[in-house]
Amino acid sequence: MNKLLKHSIWVLIAILGASAVGGIALNRGESINALWFITAALCVYAIAYRFYAAWIAATVLIVDDTRATPAERLDNGRDFVPTNKWIVFGHHFAAIAGPGPLVGPTLAAQFGYLPGTLWILFGAVLGGCVQDMVTLFLSTRRDAKSLGQMARDELGSLGGTAALIGTFAIMIILIAVLGLVVVNAMKHSPWATFTVSATIPIAMIVGVYMRYFRPGQVLEASLLGVILLLLSVAGGRFIDEHETFRIVFDHEGLTLAWWVMAYGFAAAILPVWLLLAPRDYLSTYMKLGTITLLAVAIIMLQPEVKMPAITQFIDGTGPIFGGKLFPFVFITIACGAISGFHALIASGTTPKLLSNERDIRMIGYGGMLLESFVAIMAMIAATVLDPGVFFAINSSAGVVGADAVDAVAKISSWGYPVTVEQMQNLAQQMGEATLFARTGGAPSLAVGMASIFGSAFGESLLALWYHFAIMFEAIFILTTLDAGTRVGRFMLQDMLGNIWPKMGETSWTPSVILTSALVVSAWGYFLYIGVIDPNGGVNILWPLFGIANQMLAAIALCVATGIFIKSGKLQYVWVTGLPLVWLVTITSTAAWQKIASDDIRIGFFSAANDLTDKLAAGVLSPAKAAIAPQLIFNLHLDAWLTLFFVSLLWLIVFDMLRVCVRYLSGKPVLPLTESPHSPSRLVEDWVRD
Repeated sequence: MNKLLKHSIWVLIAILGASAVGGIALNRGESINALWFITAALCVYAIAYRFYAAWIAATVLIVDDTRATPAERLDNGRDFVPTNKWIVFGHHFAAIAGPGPLVGPTLAAQFGYLPGTLWILFGAVLGGCVQDMVTLFLSTRRDAKSLGQMARDELGSLGGTAALIGTFAIMIILIAVLGLVVVNAMKHSPWATFTVSATIPIAMIVGVYMRYFRPGQVLEASLLGVILLLLSVAGGRFIDEHETFRIVFDHEGLTLAWWVMAYGFAAAILPVWLLLAPRDYLSTYMKLGTITLLAVAIIMLQPEVKMPAITQFIDGTGPIFGGKLFPFVFITIACGAISGFHALIASGTTPKLLSNERDIRMIGYGGMLLESFVAIMAMIAATVLDPGVFFAINSSAGVVGADAVDAVAKISSWGYPVTVEQMQNLAQQMGEATLFARTGGAPSLAVGMASIFGSAFGESLLALWYHFAIMFEAIFILTTLDAGTRVGRFMLQDMLGNIWPKMGETSWTPSVILTSALVVSAWGYFLYIGVIDPNGGVNILWPLFGIANQMLAAIALCVATGIFIKSGKLQYVWVTGLPLVWLVTITSTAAWQKIASDDIRIGFFSAANDLTDKLAAGVLSPAKAAIAPQLIFNLHLDAWLTLFFVSLLWLIVFDMLRVCVRYLSGKPVLPLTESPHSPSRLVEDWVRD
C-alpha cells in the first residue's frame, strides 16, 4: 500500500509538472500567472533529482560511501579538510551561483519569457546538473585534480595541454567579468559596500568559532553568522544615511577594483576553513533566504507575467544585445542552465572538502538545481515588470537615445508603451536619480524584486528592498569570484607542477603565494580594463563571457565522455555525450557569428572596423574619440580570444574522439588514473532512498 501511495504521488507530480510546462509553452496572447513557473520548476526538479540523478549516481557512476575521499586521505588542515556536508553544500552553491542565474535570464527576457524558461528548466536537469555531478565524482576519484589536469592524464598531452590552457584562460575571463559586475554593483553604494565587506570578518569569526571554540556545532555557528549578517544589512542602511561613514564606503570603481583584487588574493592563500568555506556558507543563507522569500511573495501575490511569451526581437534586432534567438539565448543564459565555471568548482575546491561520496548527488546535482531555481526567480522578477519599463532600464542610450523623451518614444514605437513620468516615479520610489539606461541586468532585476517584495510586505519600503536586492546580487557574485581565484591557483599549480614538481604541491607556501599573485594579476588586468572603460566594460565582455563559459562546459563534458568510454561504460555515454553535442553546436555557431558577422552589433571585427572608420573620418565626438582606440583594442582582443577558445575546443573534441576510437578498436590508450580504493574511517550509516 505504501509503495502504491508513493508511486501515485510521483505520478501526480509528473502530471502537475507537465500541465504547468504545457501551460507556459502554449500560452499566447494572454497574461500568465507567475505561479505556473514555480510549479513547473519544482515538479521538474523533483522528478529529475529523485529518478534521473539517483539512476546516474547508482548505475553510471556507482558511488561508494565506504570509500575514503581525498579530503580524508590527504587532510592537511589547509586545502584538504573533511567538512560537514551542509557546509560543503553551502560553499559549493555559493561558489557556483554567480551573476549568471541573475543577470543572464534578465537579459534574455528581451526574447520573451518562453525561450529562456524552457532552456533554464531542461538545460539544467539534462545538462548542467549532470556536468556538475559527474565532474565532482570524477575529480573526487582522482585526488581532487583540476579539470585541466584530468584532461591531461586521461586524454594525453595534446588534448590535455589544450584543456589546461583553455580552462585557465577562460576562467581568467570569467573571474574578470564577475569582478566587473560586482564593482559596478558596489560603485558609489555605501550600503552595498559596507554589507559585502562585513561578510569577510563575520566569516572569519564563524570559521574560528567552529574550528577552535565549538567544533562540530554547525547550528550554533550558523545562528551566530546569520545574526551578524542581518545586523550588517541593517548597519548598511545606517552607514548609507550617516554623512561621515557614508564617505568612508563611497568609492569609485577603480578603488573598489583594487580592493576586490586584494580580497581575491587573500581568499586564495588563507586556509579554506578560515574564510572561503564559512563565508560562502553564510552567503548561502542570504541567497537561499532571499530566494525563498521571493518565492513566498510570488505565491502570495500570484503576479501576472507582463512580458510576451515571444517578442519580435527573436530576429536579432533586440535593443539589449544583438543576435538571433539561436544561438544567443543559450549563450546569454549560462549559469542557471549549464555553466562550465561549475566544473572548475566541482574539480577545484569542493572535492577537497567532500567527506563522503554519498553526498555527491546532493551537492553536485542538487546544488545546480537550486541555482536553476534562482534563474527561474530572476526570469519572473524581470518579466513581471511592464515591458516598456524593462526595456527603458536595460536599453543603452546609444540605442534608444540619451534624452528621456526620445527613449520613451522609441520604446513605445516597439509596442511597449512607457512614459517619462512613469520612469521618474519609479526611480523616486527606488531611491535612485534615474533608471534610464541602467544596463547590465542587475538594476532591472532589483526593481522587479523590490516591486514583488514591496507589494507583499509593504510598498513604503521599496527603496529598502531595491538596495537590499542590489547588495544581494553583489554577494552572489563575490562568493564566486573568491572560489574562482582559488580554483585558478590550483590550476596554475597543476600546470607549473609539470615543469617543477615542487610547484604542484598545493600547500607549499611559496607556490601558494606566487600562483595566487599571478592569477589575481591576470584577471585583475581585464578587470582594470573593464572598470576604466567609459562604456561600462560589461557590454563588451558579457558575450565573450557567455561563449567562454559554455565552451568550458563542453570541455568538461569531453573529459567525462572520454573517461566513460575508457571505463567500459559505452552504453551510458549518451548521458554526457548528448549535452556535449548541443554545447559544441551552440558555442561554435555563436563564436563564428561573433567573429565573422557583418552586423556591428554582433561581430567583434565588424564593430572594430566601423569604429575605426568613424574615428578616421572625424565624425566622433571628442569624448568618444578619446576612448575609441581603447574600445577598438578591446573588440579585437575579444575577437581573437573567441577564435582561440573555439580552436582549443575543437582540438579537445577531436583528441577525445581519437582516444575513444583507439580504445574501442583495442589499441593502447593512457590508463585510467582513478585512485585505488581506500576504506573510509568516517563512514556513517546510509540508507538509499
